[in-house]
Amino acid sequence: MATKPEKTRRVVARNRRAAHDFILLERLEAGLVLTGTEVKSLRNAEATLVGAYVRVDDPRMAAWLIGCQIPVYKHGGYANHDPKRKRKMLLHKHQIIKLRQTLKTGGTTVVPLELFFDGQYAKLAIAVARGKDKGDKRESIKARDAKRDMDRAARGRR
Repeated sequence: MATKPEKTRRVVARNRRAAHDFILLERLEAGLVLTGTEVKSLRNAEATLVGAYVRVDDPRMAAWLIGCQIPVYKHGGYANHDPKRKRKMLLHKHQIIKLRQTLKTGGTTVVPLELFFDGQYAKLAIAVARGKDKGDKRESIKARDAKRDMDRAARGRR
């Protein structure tokens, strides 16, 4: 009996500001509807998630990635795509309903975390998040610095 080859996960773009600006509550993975030149550009690891966000469309029961920039493919010619177009996300209906309900409660948003290839498929990791205020950000920085100091001290004892 032959076993399936293990999928490789190759990260193309990360939104590093997301963990700094938001408290991440729940994570999900979603597929993306892309054109051929977008996939080729992503395979060259050219994408930006800075300023991108997710919007859930009520009547159509669809989720959209807005503000993600995938530059035009250099060898694309006339078939090239618009770099800042909105892209449909592939989620199950119950996931979209759950996202819509959490967004309606208020105080939460859906933030893209990273864009990656899972085998041959381009996917997006998203999270339901709540915004941090200045005090929360300061506490996160203090905790990170304290952990770094403890790790440094532990290394010095060895």
